[in-house]
Amino acid sequence: MKKTRLSASAARCPVDNFQRMISGKYKLRILWDIQKGPRRYGEIKKGLLRGREGTGEIAPRVLSRELKVLAEMNLINRKDFQAVPPKVEYSLTKLGQSLIPVIAKMHDWSIQHHLSVSCG
Repeated sequence: MKKTRLSASAARCPVDNFQRMISGKYKLRILWDIQKGPRRYGEIKKGLLRGREGTGEIAPRVLSRELKVLAEMNLINRKDFQAVPPKVEYSLTKLGQSLIPVIAKMHDWSIQHHLSVSCG
């Protein structure tokens, strides 16, 4: 029987792969926010500020990059309405929807252990 050698990324622990996939400050919050339905860029930006202390805002290039990466990972859909002024909506794909129960468990665990204020 021939043994197949795993690539370096396939040989990683599944938890490590998951952590790399969702790494970053905003990805989970974006997914959590758009679970309730399609959101426009400004709505997503406002959602990220909800529950945060201080007045810090996410830089537009950072939010754009996070949305692009989530779309490339097939976790969100980007729908461009080809209108003036520009109108673009983001929604979850089936793969993105499959992450919501995981994020919900993290949300509930954090609330249970008094680690944060609910973010919606």
